[in-house]
Amino acid sequence: MRSISRERRRQAVWGYAFLAPALALFALIVVYPLLYALWLGFYDWPVFGEKTFVGLGNYARMLSSPLFRKSLVNTVYWTCCVVPATVVISLAVALLLEAKFLKGRGLFRTTYFIPVVTSMVGAAFAWKWLFEPTFGVINWLLGLVGIRGPGWLAGTTWALPAMMAVGVWKQVGFAMVILLAGLQTIPKELKEAATVDGASPGQQFFRVILPLLNPTVVLVLVMLVINAFRVFTIPYVMSAGGFTWATPGGPLDSTRVLVLHIYDMAFSKFQVGYASATAFVLLAIIMVVTIIQIKLVQRPFEY
Repeated sequence: MRSISRERRRQAVWGYAFLAPALALFALIVVYPLLYALWLGFYDWPVFGEKTFVGLGNYARMLSSPLFRKSLVNTVYWTCCVVPATVVISLAVALLLEAKFLKGRGLFRTTYFIPVVTSMVGAAFAWKWLFEPTFGVINWLLGLVGIRGPGWLAGTTWALPAMMAVGVWKQVGFAMVILLAGLQTIPKELKEAATVDGASPGQQFFRVILPLLNPTVVLVLVMLVINAFRVFTIPYVMSAGGFTWATPGGPLDSTRVLVLHIYDMAFSKFQVGYASATAFVLLAIIMVVTIIQIKLVQRPFEY
């Protein structure tokens, strides 16, 4: 018994010896920058000048800022469009790839997953060329069927929807893989029993597959919503082209999302305190939306 207790003590000592550096590294990389950014949000700091304590002044200024409200509306619009479209398309693709009649499923899975591992910057530049109103491939294809293509990224009406289409294209493969893994965990016996009972494919989906897939769908929804509120690369590259002299979020701030607004305030206008306050507001929004989403969507399930 004494030898066992000594062995446990030795293991505990070694565990603490490895845990302490990990906690210190976590505090240095995560906790300290987070607290510093929170503290910075109460100051007016133009980077090249002195910090001035303004209390909640940055938050009050944010609520009265038309640019902040525009960015928030664009971000919510992006989330409400991109997330449902991605879930529906990825679920349809996952169901198709799960079907027994489909040949070469491995090839299709790889093809759908390629956009996920593609560089977002390079893909955004490629899509920007595809959406070019005069010489772009998309308008050329529309012209073949007699449709006059819009200005896409050059106008305020179609710029954000065009970027949202790229966002869906980028994330469908990621959501598809997770949903496909969830579909494969559903016992085949339940599907066979539903077939024997005379359930149609639609009834099987809505009464058997979808309820049992609920935990996976909740996971996908939460991850997609967080990604949607954090979107940055697509609007930045496709609006400004990645050039420092161009204004991101155009035309006329029609594609200006919250993270792009934070970036512009911090690194273009050098209002670091205001940008830090906006970042914490975004963090609070993501946390609240995630909690509400889990409460509304998650359902108990059992096999």
